[in-house]
Amino acid sequence: MTELRETRPARRSAGDRATPRWIPGFALLSLIWGASFALIKVAVDAGTAPMWVAFWRCFFGAVALGAVCAVRRIAPPRDRATWAHALVVAVLFNAVPFALFSYGETRVSSVLAGIWNATTPLTTLVFVLGLIPGERPTARRVLGLLTGFAGVLVVLGVWHGLQGGTATGDLACLGATTCYGAAFTYTRRYFSGRGDAAALALTQVLCATVELAVVTPLLAGPPSWPGERAGVALVVLGAAGTGLAYVINLAVIRAAGTTVAASVTYVTPLWSTLLGAWLLGEPPGWNTLAGGALVLAGVIVSR
Repeated sequence: MTELRETRPARRSAGDRATPRWIPGFALLSLIWGASFALIKVAVDAGTAPMWVAFWRCFFGAVALGAVCAVRRIAPPRDRATWAHALVVAVLFNAVPFALFSYGETRVSSVLAGIWNATTPLTTLVFVLGLIPGERPTARRVLGLLTGFAGVLVVLGVWHGLQGGTATGDLACLGATTCYGAAFTYTRRYFSGRGDAAALALTQVLCATVELAVVTPLLAGPPSWPGERAGVALVVLGAAGTGLAYVINLAVIRAAGTTVAASVTYVTPLWSTLLGAWLLGEPPGWNTLAGGALVLAGVIVSR
């Protein structure tokens, strides 16, 4: 995900307010991002190395965004400063967290990975409070952070101890959302106001693709064909989850505002849970559901 510059919604009539036009896009966006965890699981279960999952996700996302920009006749930015910031954003928003989530799903279910993704607003808040001038901790925000942290502990099942492969997968997913938190903060300060959102998204994902193209063969060896099912999952994951989703997200922001658009994070765990249980046979445990509820409560309170 990336933070895009907000455009003030146009004034609507009473009829438009009764049936907001952004709802279909919002619902589709939550489905796309919620389904991404099941698609990652399909790819890693087929033997695709996590680093290659991250690379193909960025590669197909760049292809989709390139097509969007070509149709709209939008050129990528030319100034060096924008590309330099894009290299940083790509590391924090794409290269590292995509690899961590993919690795995490070799150890945990797609349902649990989707629950971990819901901690993103909390990790973002931590970085915002520490790095954005004018942002100050309030009692409400501190309460929200503590509630969300309690939810993380419940999801981890700390009473069982943090040992074994499952804990490694949990920490990888949590590391990914920590990267997202830093990425949102960096994007807000240095990147989001530097031009057209689709062009910026293309620049960011192109940088991530190049970064992963350099390191992935060194860490994971040459690519291999994972099979038709996993191949389709990777194409959809990249083109839809890392490409089309950016365009839909921008439309929702322009129609409903940033606050409403950001709340899609609350809905994606519902889709990841439903799809993981239905398609992959991953019934969530009681602590996953209870901890996820606490995480979402913490996000809502802190906002």
